[in-house]
Amino acid sequence: MSKKVLILSGSPVKGGNSDLLCDEFMCGAVDAGNTVEKIRVSEKKIGYCSACYYCQTSGGVCEKKDDMTEVLQKIIDADVIVLSSPVYFNSVNAQLKTVIDRTIARWTEVKDKELYYIVTCADEDEISLERTIECFRGYAECIEGAKEMGIIYGAGVYRPGEITESPAFAEAYEMGKAV
Repeated sequence: MSKKVLILSGSPVKGGNSDLLCDEFMCGAVDAGNTVEKIRVSEKKIGYCSACYYCQTSGGVCEKKDDMTEVLQKIIDADVIVLSSPVYFNSVNAQLKTVIDRTIARWTEVKDKELYYIVTCADEDEISLERTIECFRGYAECIEGAKEMGIIYGAGVYRPGEITESPAFAEAYEMGKAV
């Protein structure tokens, strides 16, 4: 059965290591017959949540008029969501965290999702990666019916493109193909 897959690439670097893993995951998922869309979060205009709670009294409409309205609808409509981030100071980067925070406007509509996580970092110590995964898991705990399906760890990569020499590169394709 074909699934609707949404990849949220938090990398601010087009062709950066986590972005390349997203591309490989996408290739695998497409080859398996799924409908896949990748959004490079840094290319969207998405403001920070200001905790005004306007969305709570306006039927989920945010007071900010930006690209998040479109992105949030795609999150709600997807069967599968891939969250991908380079690790910055042992956590998810600001670009992707902003998207996660802004789902508050309609968070109860984000449910029954299969979740995959892709993380990369220069550090070879996986504790840096695990802290980022814990951030993703914290978000998943707020999604009714969420199922963690897989994680791709890209450790020890700094310069864009280094990930292509890592086992994580092939793992990304295979994980996408298994969706």
